[in-house]
Amino acid sequence: MDIFLLIGIFLGFFSVIVGMIVKGANVLVLINPAAVIIIFVGVIAALVNSFPGSEIKRLPKIFGVLFKNKEQDAPKIIGNIVELANLARRDGLLALESSVESLEDPFLKKGLEMVVDGVDPEQIREIMENEIAGIEERHRVGAQMFKTAGAAAPTLGVLGAVIGLIGALGNLNDVDALGHMISAAFVATIYGIFFGYVILVPFGSRLTVKSEAEVQTLLIIIEGVMGIQAGQSPKTIEQKLFSLIEPNKRTPNE
Repeated sequence: MDIFLLIGIFLGFFSVIVGMIVKGANVLVLINPAAVIIIFVGVIAALVNSFPGSEIKRLPKIFGVLFKNKEQDAPKIIGNIVELANLARRDGLLALESSVESLEDPFLKKGLEMVVDGVDPEQIREIMENEIAGIEERHRVGAQMFKTAGAAAPTLGVLGAVIGLIGALGNLNDVDALGHMISAAFVATIYGIFFGYVILVPFGSRLTVKSEAEVQTLLIIIEGVMGIQAGQSPKTIEQKLFSLIEPNKRTPNE
């Protein structure tokens, strides 16, 4: 579970609720079924109108990726690649076959299987880069869904306020209820702005950051696989791969 994401969500709700209390507003006014319907059903409608059903069905999985704290351990992957490079340099590429079967990373496993099978280096790189391109596109669409929802929510909030005001102005004879109805009309605006700019758009940005980290790891794997295939020394491969990651994320002995 991504604790920092949960902290961010909590702080967002905390700021709104405490801000209302400080200003003397009644927090219970946020319990507004009409506003909930306008914002959340409207956001779902915007998504359905913007993306095909196959992408909408991926939303539960995307939420799982969003809340899962999966760190990209590049130094560990580099260590595995260096060990395999040592084995290949000592016993030859065919010696990798038994070790490849036990690899947990499917991308690294696929690349080394092609190396063992004697696939042309250019083809190996092309296949692996094409797979990365497919992953990037899926991630881009996932992030875009949240950003689309985030862009629609504030506008739907304004729509909810207008609808609420129409209802309030239609009951001008009831002066006692008029003030309450006008205040309730703006609850949809609060919902729209909050969920748009504090929740949904940041979720999309977070998915983009996670995607970039994963793609960087995959690019490291490609360079490692190509280095093993070319017969480069393990030390050269290690230095090259560590140069691809940020200095503060490298192992102390690098």
